[in-house]
Amino acid sequence: MESWQGPIDTGEVPDDGESFDVIVVGGGPSGSAAAAYNAMNGCRVLLIEREVWPRDKICGDAVGGKSLNHVKELGVKEMIEQTPHFMVDSIIFGSTNGNTVKVMLPQDEFEKKMAGYALPRIQFDYMMFKRATELVIESGGSVIQGFSVTGVEVEDGSIVGVVGKFGKRGEDLPVMRFGAPLTIGAGGYRCPVATTLVEEINEEPMRDDDHYCGAYREYWENVGGFEGRSGPIEIHFIDEVIPGYFWIFPVQEGVVNVGIGMVISEEKARRKKGIKKSLKKMQEWVIKEHPVFKERFTDARLIDGSQKGWQLPFGSPRKSAPSQQPRRSAGAGVMCVGDAASLVDPFTGEGIGNGLVSAKMTSKYFDKELHSDGFPEDQAALYMEDLWGTLGKELTNSYRLQKLVKWKRTMNWFVGRASKKEELGDILTGMIADKEAQKSLWSPWFLFKTLVLP
Repeated sequence: MESWQGPIDTGEVPDDGESFDVIVVGGGPSGSAAAAYNAMNGCRVLLIEREVWPRDKICGDAVGGKSLNHVKELGVKEMIEQTPHFMVDSIIFGSTNGNTVKVMLPQDEFEKKMAGYALPRIQFDYMMFKRATELVIESGGSVIQGFSVTGVEVEDGSIVGVVGKFGKRGEDLPVMRFGAPLTIGAGGYRCPVATTLVEEINEEPMRDDDHYCGAYREYWENVGGFEGRSGPIEIHFIDEVIPGYFWIFPVQEGVVNVGIGMVISEEKARRKKGIKKSLKKMQEWVIKEHPVFKERFTDARLIDGSQKGWQLPFGSPRKSAPSQQPRRSAGAGVMCVGDAASLVDPFTGEGIGNGLVSAKMTSKYFDKELHSDGFPEDQAALYMEDLWGTLGKELTNSYRLQKLVKWKRTMNWFVGRASKKEELGDILTGMIADKEAQKSLWSPWFLFKTLVLP
């Protein structure tokens, strides 16, 4: 049995009605990090996970440099390095006409093992949750798994705790309640805490199909083009898949994560036009029929049981948003993180890094002494302002890039030019490493100088 395949001992279950400083709903990377950071800040934390470990999470499986800074800080990076994983040194972008550009990640970051990893989420999430469990219990808190939150308690517009039960949906089991001055929503795109905050308390829209992505993933062995334990991950904008994209991410030697993603409103528009292929069917066509990719999958084998779909809530700015961008993520008694706060990058689909940024930020704005009577509205506003101030430019520029790839001719020309012009490749490397640098992409002088001038 591998180190991430066994059960995780989370200790004794707290008593019904028990109170904590912080409750975290959701034990994925964002929730585990939020629990860990608040425990390290001296808080007594209750970390709740709906599933029982080990459990899978559907994802592209890339863990970028932004994530690794937090992973190292929390003591998880060494745990990752002791398990099978793939070291990412570059990203290959492909356009609809077959042109590709290879964008190298900073060499010094790669040499320090801080450029990026790719590994199955069943491994990564296991290690994040296990480390969070250690830190939470050390600080006097509790961790429970197999517990479904069935309700979020609200008093005078403030979230004050959660109710739920162990076991599977539909089972007639005792309901338990836990209270805290702060509840952190980290339960993914269907997070009950985020839904209560946005829809019930503030009567604002939780979902916008222009900013949600449907995605489908499979694991394959022996796909052509990959050797060893380090190299590129690939994102391809294929004619038959635009405005979505097709990815191939190695996760360990000989195994790759293969997937396809598309904005949900675009999927619906295709169906109205009579194009009724599901993401699964689109991916099957790419693998079996596409003139480039079918050769790479000639000797490949699909790993049974790995075919799964899910949704990603993008962090792109909304038009006429009723609250803080990308949507309300905090209020009296509550902060949301990761997918529950709609923070997935709208261009790459990567969400772990932004989730960990938000997770650490919660510990900055909650003080167990000052906020013992409830996390206040003014601190919630500061959290949302800081969150968008930190991630807003990056997410806005990624949204622009997402829109750019819909223009096939522009994308073909851009990728073709970038593949031939070393200066542009260097600039793209900088943009991947530092999203702040992406703003130069929208400068007319930059475009003229790098794309037009010889």
